[in-house]
Amino acid sequence: MTNKTPTAEQLLKRLEWTVLHRLDGLLQGDYRTLLRGAGMDLADLREYQHHDDVRHIDWNVTARLQQPHVRVFTEDREMSAWFLLDLSPSMDFGSGEQRKREVSSEFVGVLARVLTRHGNRVGAMLYGAGVDAVIPARGGRHHVLQLLHTLQIRPEAAAVGPTRLHELLESADRLVRRRSTIFVVSDFISETGWEKPLGMLAQRHEVVAVRMLDPLELNLPDLGLIPITDAETGEQLLVDTHDAGFRKRFSRIAAQRESDLRRSLAHAGVDTLELSTDGDLVEALMRFTDLRKRRSHASGAAHNGNRLPAHLKRAA
Repeated sequence: MTNKTPTAEQLLKRLEWTVLHRLDGLLQGDYRTLLRGAGMDLADLREYQHHDDVRHIDWNVTARLQQPHVRVFTEDREMSAWFLLDLSPSMDFGSGEQRKREVSSEFVGVLARVLTRHGNRVGAMLYGAGVDAVIPARGGRHHVLQLLHTLQIRPEAAAVGPTRLHELLESADRLVRRRSTIFVVSDFISETGWEKPLGMLAQRHEVVAVRMLDPLELNLPDLGLIPITDAETGEQLLVDTHDAGFRKRFSRIAAQRESDLRRSLAHAGVDTLELSTDGDLVEALMRFTDLRKRRSHASGAAHNGNRLPAHLKRAA
């Protein structure tokens, strides 16, 4: 660790004074929107009433009893969240002042502190060349410091081959049995095959894909003749970025990858939070919160409109 690298205590204090303080003011304590879908347990079933949210109708019970019934939920005060952290070589890249891995650590510190100060627990699974560490879910500020310290002292991953993100997702599916909020923090530069296990994980948990990116991965500026190293394999190439045709091809391939990735994440049924190495963490979290609010309102409108079954329209 160099002298420029802050300790876990220094990092967390900075995040508490800068990021968390701003979030508190902007969200006004409404963190449930940011963490929607978790911390709720099924408490009871009862007959549908006029004011009920039709999204809570239990169709199996309704069909069996021939009378609309809804699920009643109560808040689970001891919510658990898990961070699935991709720490493969490509996460050590950054074209500016911050690397993707550093932005990832700040995100983990902020969300872990938000959760633990409200009495919840957080855990983590770390992936390098494979799943090599599991930090059990616990609560408290001291636990957040231990998590950040583990990330701070972890050496950069060696380039040993392509990332196999599906291994991390499949391990989480086996390990995390109780319904939780799961944050998959990765740049998703990986072998294919992670889409299906991500979708399966989302069927049992509230899953958020926290996608890390760097602006240089989307558009390559004119930097002349430069060496480029593949972080995953270690292969080196000398490329001429002065060639406008090369830069155009690079941007086209990057745009296609962006489109494919977003389509895969949407198909898996997860929300996506994008964090850039040159972005503002608070602004990104607020955009994500606003997106969740809009989706929730749109979903409610759709369920209360033409998609309501005819016999329930009559009952309403």
